[in-house]
Amino acid sequence: MARPSRRAGFTLVECTVVLGILGALGLGAVCRFDAGGCALQGLAGELPATLEQAFTLARARGTNVAVGLGAKPGPDVLPVQLPRQVRFGKPAHIPLPPGMSAPVRADRTGEAHATITVTPRRTATAASWFLTDGKDALYLKVSGKGRVQMLRWRRDKALWCRVG
Repeated sequence: MARPSRRAGFTLVECTVVLGILGALGLGAVCRFDAGGCALQGLAGELPATLEQAFTLARARGTNVAVGLGAKPGPDVLPVQLPRQVRFGKPAHIPLPPGMSAPVRADRTGEAHATITVTPRRTATAASWFLTDGKDALYLKVSGKGRVQMLRWRRDKALWCRVG
């Protein structure tokens, strides 16, 4: 009669659980190491998506829709909540993006309007937003024709790079 052999090693389930735990710990360490960078990266995806959603809602409803930083949600308002480590405004040590003239309020508060209103005709109130974690920065520019441009300050290269 053949005897079942004992194999040394781990099962696939055990390996998967261990790799999942290591991945979660690694992600936590990376975000803890540079939490602001992770928050800015998340906002770099969230801001254009929220604006696109506002354009779509405005077109579907036939009314203006607003996108506001820290705004309260409403039927015609899409809020964008800033993470704890991100604040509104441009740090003094980061230069303005290329071709941008020095605005009156952007250095102090981040932009002229904390709300962008979009219309069903895909136009918008022109705005410039600076968001920073103290080291890096995001620059969001919305033209009156609804064109969205986003740049990110790369401190390792000391230059502004296009996002998306």
